[in-house]
Amino acid sequence: MLFWIIALALCAVVALAIAAPLRGRPAKQADDADLAFYRGQMAEIEADRARGLIGAEEAERARAEIGRRLIAADRAARAPQRQAQGPALPAILPGAVVVIGGALALYAYLGAPGRGDAPLADRLAMARELRDARPSQSQAEAAAPAMPVDAPQDYVDMVEQLRVAVPDRPDDLTGWQLLSRHEAALGNYAAAARAQERVIEIKGDAADLDDRVALIDRMVAASGGIVTPESEALLTELLDQRSDAAGPLYYMGLLQAQVERPDLAFRYWKRAIELGDPAAPHVELARAQVGRVAALAGVDYAPPARPGPSAADIAAAQDMDPAARDEMIRGMVDTLAARLAESGGAAADWARLIGALGVLGDTARAEAIWGEAQQVFAGTPDLDDIRAAAREAGVAR
Repeated sequence: MLFWIIALALCAVVALAIAAPLRGRPAKQADDADLAFYRGQMAEIEADRARGLIGAEEAERARAEIGRRLIAADRAARAPQRQAQGPALPAILPGAVVVIGGALALYAYLGAPGRGDAPLADRLAMARELRDARPSQSQAEAAAPAMPVDAPQDYVDMVEQLRVAVPDRPDDLTGWQLLSRHEAALGNYAAAARAQERVIEIKGDAADLDDRVALIDRMVAASGGIVTPESEALLTELLDQRSDAAGPLYYMGLLQAQVERPDLAFRYWKRAIELGDPAAPHVELARAQVGRVAALAGVDYAPPARPGPSAADIAAAQDMDPAARDEMIRGMVDTLAARLAESGGAAADWARLIGALGVLGDTARAEAIWGEAQQVFAGTPDLDDIRAAAREAGVAR
């Protein structure tokens, strides 16, 4: 209620400030000035007659004329001021309605009229409660909905053979890596996480950052997108080792966003964007979501532009002969293909690679990349974007 009292009082002050100029100078002030003017003229006539500058007859005529004007001005000064002040009221009322009504309508659209006060201390306490109330990894996995993937039957049969064969060879690193990757491709993220855990156990101290981020990828997917306490513990350990690692920075930001701390989410995602490889999938995810948390945190932030060819590169390519230009493009395509094969990438990179191969007429490679993309992005919305590029390249229906 106090908020509305203050808001209405401010609206009234603004409306009065707008209305004040419409009222103009009061008519009484203008009439008083007229009376003083005519009285001054009367005194000047008497002074001129006394000095002999005008005759008595001429002075009498002038006094009579000024006297008539003085009487008329005096009557006007004594008359009610309604006519002078009244016309401002019709102009004031619509202005007040527009100002107050517009302010209330704007607040109803942009604000939250039904929401109570949210002091900083209460919001921080709520964030701590949300963080403490997170389910464990096993609870989240049990509650997460199934995510079946529509995959070719021969691929499903191949993965089933891996499920049977790999547990009989507990130290087969390659087998567990394949099982982890293909379980994830089929949307069986909990099984993929267990297989990835075995990969890390076999590798021991040789397990690198990518191995551990791959485990977190699968754990978060298996929990329905929730960053559980178990995932957080792994993330904290990784950030202690590599504070600039884009994957852990992204997931720590995701955790903060889930517990209503957009200010902290923004800090993590900003670091991921500015320190990570622009083509890395976690950087792409952070870039896609940082605008929302920045707005909630009250920060005006625009991610840095994605790197691309410079003006000099473009000019150089235009000056090349067709054969040299094709060779340069093939070099760029091969570089992109090698990076995707080594460390993966966002769906946009896969689509760009397939499209470039189609332009170069290398449909065999485009078809092979499309087949691999169907496994990597099976069951995800990103697959539709890659399929569109594959259709343009003529390797998909």
